[in-house]
Amino acid sequence: MYMKNLGIPFFIVLLIFSCQNINSQNDNEQKKDSLAQKADKIIVGAERLDEYLPLIWGEKVALVANQSSLVGEIHLLDILVEKKINVVKVFAPEHGFRGNADRGASIDNEVDKKTGVAIVSLFGKDNKPSAEALADVDVVIFDIQDAGARFFTYISTLHKVMEACAENNKRLIVLDRPNPLGDYVDGPVRKQGFESFVGMHAIPVVHGLTVGELALMINGEGWLPKGAQCNLTVVEIQNYTHNKVYELPVKPSPNLPNYLSLRLYPSLCFFEATEISIGRGTEFPFQVIGYPDKKFGNFTFTPRDIEGMQTNPEQEGKLCYGIDLRNENKEVKFTLKYIIDFYQKSDFKETFFKREKWFNLLAGNDVLLQQIKQGLSEEEIRETWQSDLNGYKEMRKHYLLYD
Repeated sequence: MYMKNLGIPFFIVLLIFSCQNINSQNDNEQKKDSLAQKADKIIVGAERLDEYLPLIWGEKVALVANQSSLVGEIHLLDILVEKKINVVKVFAPEHGFRGNADRGASIDNEVDKKTGVAIVSLFGKDNKPSAEALADVDVVIFDIQDAGARFFTYISTLHKVMEACAENNKRLIVLDRPNPLGDYVDGPVRKQGFESFVGMHAIPVVHGLTVGELALMINGEGWLPKGAQCNLTVVEIQNYTHNKVYELPVKPSPNLPNYLSLRLYPSLCFFEATEISIGRGTEFPFQVIGYPDKKFGNFTFTPRDIEGMQTNPEQEGKLCYGIDLRNENKEVKFTLKYIIDFYQKSDFKETFFKREKWFNLLAGNDVLLQQIKQGLSEEEIRETWQSDLNGYKEMRKHYLLYD
């Protein structure tokens, strides 16, 4: 009887100890999972304040920024003002400081209503900071999310800012961000003689670099006028590799609303030199292709003006027939199959490429246009640029900051 009475509390104690042990193991597992997630989380350059704030204390700072320049959910400009950094101006690229201006639309100088900081346009009359605009600046910070394609103009703005900093002896800090197309390299390398604001550099359509890596390449390859060197610091991304999928928290421009549109962008941008619609003026730009002719497909859509996204879109108000790419694999890569297919189906081949010069600037050469017209297959066309592409891949290795 005595032994039985002792056994009951002993069992209870053992049960409590076991439960505590299980809870402790669960807590440890949760902590491990939390630490693993933290170690795996991509931390963009702008979030690494401890790295770059000491570089700008007491300095007069200019930002090159837009709607993508976020630290978490707070704009970099607001963070720096809160930290008592002397931000004297902001330089705004294509689409403006808030990222809602139409493609190619000139951006006007203005004043940010929230902070009172002057916003100076780099997409309009001037695409490069003038000596006058930099006279009251000690250091420039570049923090803009790129789309990963040669003809996306934010990297051209980067080049012009580097050029201005080199000419005026100003320091440049690039707060690096991931490249949503950084997992591969593809397309024709831009040829000499086809330099433009949609093709500043001798790089392929899909260049596979972050803006920080590209800035290092611009310096390292002597691409600034007269081989000038920009006084450059790159604040690297933490926990990033080129093979990591990175879905942008903010769309980089009005008509690239999601990850799939970014992945399709290099392939569909060639249609900008034609009358074929790629969904501008719809809620799914760069995810559909169509034209007012049933031969192009069964999927239909009608482009229209959408405030903050697109005005006067191609084929506005017309019922377009074509294909819906919204079910494509999200890791889709650069291809010529869409432009070749639509060209071959058209019965207006003489005028299909209505802006041939523009197409050549996007391609970075005047060969691709003729190859498509001649009926070459994608495989045959690819063979003609492979040697240049291989050379670029070797050069690229010297400037990679991430695996």
